[in-house]
Amino acid sequence: MQPSSYGRLPPQFYARLNPTPVASPRLIQFNRPLALELGLAFDALDDAALAAIFSGNQLPAGVEPIAAAYAGHQFGFFVPQLGDGRAILIGEARDRSGALRDIQLKGSGRTPFSRNGDGRAALGPVLREYLVSEAMHALGIATTRSLAAVLTGESVLREQRLPGAILTRVAASHVRVGTFQYFAARGQDEAIRQLADYCVERHYPAARVSERPYLMLLQAVIARQAQLIAQWMQVGFIHGVMNTDNMALSGETIDYGPCAFMDSYDPAQVFSSIDSHGRYAYANQPLIAQWNLARFAETVLPLIDADAERAVEVATAEVNRFAALYSERWLEGMRRKLGLLAIEDGDRELVQALLDLMHAQKADFTLTFRRLGDCESAADGSGALRELFADLSALDAWLALWRSRLLREPADPRRAERMRRVNPAFIPRNHRIEQVIDAAVTHEDFAPFVELLAVLTDPYRDQPDFERYAQPPAASERVLQTFCGT
Repeated sequence: MQPSSYGRLPPQFYARLNPTPVASPRLIQFNRPLALELGLAFDALDDAALAAIFSGNQLPAGVEPIAAAYAGHQFGFFVPQLGDGRAILIGEARDRSGALRDIQLKGSGRTPFSRNGDGRAALGPVLREYLVSEAMHALGIATTRSLAAVLTGESVLREQRLPGAILTRVAASHVRVGTFQYFAARGQDEAIRQLADYCVERHYPAARVSERPYLMLLQAVIARQAQLIAQWMQVGFIHGVMNTDNMALSGETIDYGPCAFMDSYDPAQVFSSIDSHGRYAYANQPLIAQWNLARFAETVLPLIDADAERAVEVATAEVNRFAALYSERWLEGMRRKLGLLAIEDGDRELVQALLDLMHAQKADFTLTFRRLGDCESAADGSGALRELFADLSALDAWLALWRSRLLREPADPRRAERMRRVNPAFIPRNHRIEQVIDAAVTHEDFAPFVELLAVLTDPYRDQPDFERYAQPPAASERVLQTFCGT
């Protein structure tokens, strides 16, 4: 591990400080495969030594911890100073591909950006982020990763006293749209240029040789977000708090707070307890992503063109391209979920007809697509799929349209296998996460967490011994709200 390259930027980008020591850290989980990928030589360390490192009690030699400054629009309202209020970037490592990866402690104590917070994290949100971020990675979606989780031996006060914990998060970087907004709000154009150069160097090096590197940066960020949001939508993921400070310039999913995966399909689905007006509902996520990207574009206007009007015109055109890019990426992914390889004009309508049917009949999002692969012909068994629908005549009518569409595809004996590779059997279902958290918080029993984590990191393979984790919740198990936990 080495000092963060972000720490070489000017002092107004961050505050230098060490994590606040904790009473008696204890290791919950250590992601050894990820550590190996990052080239971290921790194999010889026992659990106590790892707990000391990942609690912040004993930092690796030579690191220079920092808490980053940023601003952001929170539920549409601009807050000029947010920042790492409970997180400290302790350093970075270069992974096997040669890319730099930030290593950050979340829940590591107060910083100058904590405002009225205690800078700590409760155990429940730490376990949730660990599970969901690692599940997202296994699903093939760009995301921050979880390297370690540690109990602090201290309690934190939320609505009640809860066990404290610290998560070690790994990210391509922690630069956000809100980071650019922080300097734009202060009129610090040179800082914006330095930040843009940092992002080009770290994430989009092809822009370095472009005649218009900052325009290419905007284009690249827009393209990555279009791909990311399309993938969220294809697995039924709801972020919950798509504030501009929660959109990473790297194109990774970041900040797993009141996030959730849908059970029955509903485009208006909201889980977050703080999203009272549904701003970040499932179906709104592409619209909000475009809104956030417009806020990013505003911050780099002076870099795009010295003529303000021309800069606005160019940036607006790029932001407006997001809708088409997202639509293309979404339909590409949905074709794969339906087993389609060729492109036909009616494909979007075919997909939408299935979604409308799922919504009307409250069919489970994940299981509908997973089981569809076994229904390629009328002779194939569709019993498992039919269990999810009440109106079987409507389902049969759609299946007839889909099978007719498949007949116009090249023959493919491995179609069902291809569909299983893009339609997961296992997602981090809300009720299972809550059960894991309850066992850990109430009984200090981490066996359910370990078992669920193992299942979620192999989501596309049938796991007969763990079939229960693939099932939707019973009525009494449904989780209607999720919480940020800060």
